[in-house]
Amino acid sequence: MRRAIAVAAIIAAAPLSLNAQDASRTVSGGGILAAGWAGQIDAAEAAKNLKLTDSKLMKMGNDFHVTTGPAVAYWNPANKATGNYTVTAKFTEANFMGLNDHPHPYGIVIGGNDLGTETQSYLYCAAYGNGTYILRGFGPAAFQVNGTMPDGTRRRGGEANAAISKAAAKGASVTQEIAVSVKGDEVSCAINGTVVGTYPKSAIVGTGKLKTTDGVYGIRFGHNTEAVVTGFTMKKN
Repeated sequence: MRRAIAVAAIIAAAPLSLNAQDASRTVSGGGILAAGWAGQIDAAEAAKNLKLTDSKLMKMGNDFHVTTGPAVAYWNPANKATGNYTVTAKFTEANFMGLNDHPHPYGIVIGGNDLGTETQSYLYCAAYGNGTYILRGFGPAAFQVNGTMPDGTRRRGGEANAAISKAAAKGASVTQEIAVSVKGDEVSCAINGTVVGTYPKSAIVGTGKLKTTDGVYGIRFGHNTEAVVTGFTMKKN
């Protein structure tokens, strides 16, 4: 009986050990090295005494090189979109899971309002290098749009779609082109040229969600992730 209890205790502790191994790291020489840009790490990361300077955004010509640290959103306040529009960028993770022990997402931010404050709201669509994506936001508490469990609760991880690229192995390169569009009463996310999800604004805008889909657009990275962002653009639909 004592042996069975001991084994059960070890098994129960195992997931906690895995989580501990994936605690957010700090990036040497971190901070925002892109004129006009700003950022904010997640409140849960700040509660662990992590700082914005523990992640790094570096501009390289028209491209960006991001290395995290804590999960973070980056934006330039001058980048605003209203009405019907599409924000697009390509994300290349040259070393899949190079800084973590499981896939972490990166993607497009839209609808940013009161960014950097306690009442901020924004939506993001992000892809994982294992073929899944997540549509999630802050209003200011976190809310998830896609990935419903059978009991109606939201799945924390991503939702699979065949259009999303999968890395061949840990350490391989994987690229995702992500586009988030607002058109009429709908918001959609396309990855690698295929719409992976379309949602009514009623699922995205409202109490505890976005104030509006009009606002600042930017980019979002999960913790312990590194990728290069190219072709970051916005066009009116």
